[in-house]
Amino acid sequence: MAVRTPDVISVPGVGEKPGPLPAEPPGKPMVAWYDPGVLAKTGLKTLLSGTIGRQADRRLLDAVARPQPLAFDYSEDDDGHAREELWLDYVSDLGDGWDSTYAVASAVTAPTLDVKDASGKVHHTVGGEVLVFGGDEVYPTASLQEYQARTVVPYADALNRRRRRPHLFAVPGNHDWYDGLVSFTRLFCQGRRTQGWRTKQQRSYFALKLPHGWWLLGTDMQLDSDLDASQVEFFQKVAREIPDTDRVILCNAEPAWIKQQVQPRAGRGFMDHNIDFLEQKVLGKKVSMFLAGDLHHYRRHEDAEGRQKIVAGGGGAFLHPTHLPKVDKRPGGYELKECYPSQAASRRLTWRNLAFTGLNPWFAAFMGVVYMLLGWGVAANLNEGPAAGVPPFREVLNAVLQSTGSMVLAAGVLLGCVAFADDRRGKRWRQVAGGLHGAAHLIIALLLIWGVASIASPLAGELRWSLRRDLFSGLLLFGGGALVGPLVVGAYLLVSLNVFACHPNEAFSSLSIPDWKNFLRLHFDADGRLTVYPIGIRRVPRRWRRSGLVRDPVWVPDPKDTRATPPALIEPPIVLGRSKAPPVKVGDGIGQDVPAPVVLEEHHLDRPV
Repeated sequence: MAVRTPDVISVPGVGEKPGPLPAEPPGKPMVAWYDPGVLAKTGLKTLLSGTIGRQADRRLLDAVARPQPLAFDYSEDDDGHAREELWLDYVSDLGDGWDSTYAVASAVTAPTLDVKDASGKVHHTVGGEVLVFGGDEVYPTASLQEYQARTVVPYADALNRRRRRPHLFAVPGNHDWYDGLVSFTRLFCQGRRTQGWRTKQQRSYFALKLPHGWWLLGTDMQLDSDLDASQVEFFQKVAREIPDTDRVILCNAEPAWIKQQVQPRAGRGFMDHNIDFLEQKVLGKKVSMFLAGDLHHYRRHEDAEGRQKIVAGGGGAFLHPTHLPKVDKRPGGYELKECYPSQAASRRLTWRNLAFTGLNPWFAAFMGVVYMLLGWGVAANLNEGPAAGVPPFREVLNAVLQSTGSMVLAAGVLLGCVAFADDRRGKRWRQVAGGLHGAAHLIIALLLIWGVASIASPLAGELRWSLRRDLFSGLLLFGGGALVGPLVVGAYLLVSLNVFACHPNEAFSSLSIPDWKNFLRLHFDADGRLTVYPIGIRRVPRRWRRSGLVRDPVWVPDPKDTRATPPALIEPPIVLGRSKAPPVKVGDGIGQDVPAPVVLEEHHLDRPV
């Protein structure tokens, strides 16, 4: 049987100079989630994937058509000798704007990376031989074009042959499933190579055997679905190969331990029990560390046994708040140890929603059209009356109530705001919050109509051509709606998040914050310990210039961008070892002792009989 040669995905302009080179990076800006076009496209993809995708589960087809080794073995080197150590990088929620995705890619693909902790101590790290993408590898929806532009090109330009391409393993997230996993499978599950990585997996889930009794398992929880039978059978076989003393790292696309707290169990069904089922019934042992993305920030929980639950979704997508969900303490003894950004900083960032109009210009234009349609007919009727000055407010209100078109559109605005409202506080709260939000828009629109009528009415005598008066009124309504309408939305999101703990996704997707990025660097050392380096980039560069050196990334930060910050440790390294280290004094200011790595004791349970 002939051996198939892996395809190579070429990236123009990387590693060769066939012609004039671009002066600026070819990447895309951050996804404008409130762009009406993006909303419509994403909504349609979500609808299709949620209906057709669940009826045609690709995982079952791949399990039959694409055999995969039980585990990819990294416990030995190419010569068959046991590895003394291994470096592995974990990146999740990438493939968004160029600045954020490329900044993380440049740090991940660097041969070495020296990072400082809060005390100024420098930690030397090495680029991973293995790279794990933890979910949502592209935004807003999966397609070959979006993967190429937002994911493949940034990593190819960042690596630029500076070292050997890492072996890549990818966990699919909901955005990867929006085309039925077609593009994900083609890019990550067919042995393809790009100039940024090499792939080996054949299915959307996998197992890695790592040095010194460590294992990393990547799952596929298709669109809030459950573990399919083939996947359960696969991990049952893997579990038989894992000795009782070995330790497991479990990678899921979503942090179910957080989402369970903010979404009703009845609405998620078996998803709530997937991790417990996999841990208790399939693996038959406790998991030492859980890794997940989906929430675009860094957050670490730890229990008394030293087990870790870490969210590291800072690979490039917009920032999510850390002050919601409120998961400082979790059932089972897990407590919040660190989050990035801090909860106080997250609250302050929410206030940026008051600049909603400027941050979302296409949505502002959409709101301008809505306000114009709400009042244009009424304004035209008022223009036909005598030009005797400012019309009474009662006359304007009566004109609105008598306008069938305005009343139908007003009902649509109210229903749309109710549908938009967050339901995590229950159906009644959703109706009240959405109703108040919609009522605010209608009241503002009514006042705007009155104001426009007050301006247009005195000009009625001069603008004798009625069409000119109507056009003038329509432009005023559009401009006023474009300015005020988004401000109402921004104020609603600000109050909802900071006061009522609702709309975390909507309140921060509107901001498209590219900063506060993060990824994890894992080091399995010769003593069998795992050291986790949580690396953050406080402010990513906004300006880039082409590098003149062959072994440098294609693009490097422009020195003129002085506000950009280098990668640094979010917190001291977390060390998981077999025995507890002696107490270490941790300093807390200048002149104090340097914070030492946090060493955690591992406890293991025997498999249930």
